[in-house]
Amino acid sequence: MPDLGLEVLLKGKNMIRLLGGLWVALRISLIAVAISIPLGILLGALMTWKNPVVKTILRIYLEFIRIMPQMVLLFLVYFGTTRAFGWDLSGEMASIIVFTLWGTAEMSDLVRGALLSIPKHQYESAEALALNKVQTYWYIIIPQTVRQLIPLSINLITRMIKTTTLILMIGVVEVLKVAQQIIEANRMASPNAAFGIYLVIFMMYFIACWPISLLAKYLEKKWR
Repeated sequence: MPDLGLEVLLKGKNMIRLLGGLWVALRISLIAVAISIPLGILLGALMTWKNPVVKTILRIYLEFIRIMPQMVLLFLVYFGTTRAFGWDLSGEMASIIVFTLWGTAEMSDLVRGALLSIPKHQYESAEALALNKVQTYWYIIIPQTVRQLIPLSINLITRMIKTTTLILMIGVVEVLKVAQQIIEANRMASPNAAFGIYLVIFMMYFIACWPISLLAKYLEKKWR
């Protein structure tokens, strides 16, 4: 049987440290999700307005976040703004800011697409039934939009959780950073520790994201 180096995780508090690092990554992503989803819904609705100034500003924001890699945004916020403005910003707070900006941009585009996908005759039918604008959105537009948004937003959540692995680049002690520390500390005693530890991390992320992916597939199949 090949030596996977898993015995390293049984030494001391290595496994607890690894779980603690995973919780750091999950905490950052979940806080960013909790902030970015309502903000994204608001901005997505604003992007459907006919006001050209609002649409232009939001489009520039969306394209800027889309084009800029998340790692570059992390460096820009954590290293760039702290030196430029002289404020004290922790790695975790910088990560939350970056993932919130990214999640808000992605969510706003999903909301915009969902709203624009509603056929025009739905609005016309509501008007023919003498429904006012609030009733039209509450009874007709919002239910159809939510059906499209929930599976897509759940997929966005899983992407945000997986992308948190980048935060180790700005010194946040998350699960990959803890893994590197454990591997380095046991480099001589357990040279094969890297394979086993990263295999365990893979399973951790799989366990964290798989139920969310299953929920998205279930809802998408149910509402198709």
